[in-house]
Amino acid sequence: MTNGKQNEFDLDLDQENETDVTEPTMYKVLLHNDDYTPMDFVVFVLKKFFNKSDIEAYQIMMDVHEKGLGLAGVYSFEIAETKVTQVNQFSKQNEYPLKTSLEEQT
Repeated sequence: MTNGKQNEFDLDLDQENETDVTEPTMYKVLLHNDDYTPMDFVVFVLKKFFNKSDIEAYQIMMDVHEKGLGLAGVYSFEIAETKVTQVNQFSKQNEYPLKTSLEEQT
């Protein structure tokens, strides 16, 4: 409702007050090798929690098996932390020692 008055809002956009938006720090979610977790369970985890295709999941699982670590994905801190927690809980519920961790991407 204007009641015949002009809007009292400042419509002049001051370009000098713009703030720079910084990208969030990203974190790698890593899967660690162990001697007990079956390879098919690792593939299942990668597909279920990280939306990997069969081929991607297999390649990452082989990295875990051969190199000791596999990169499941890179996410913002909150998402990476959630995925680590979900996978670690899921592994424990299924009585496997599969461990995931997060590491700041450099």
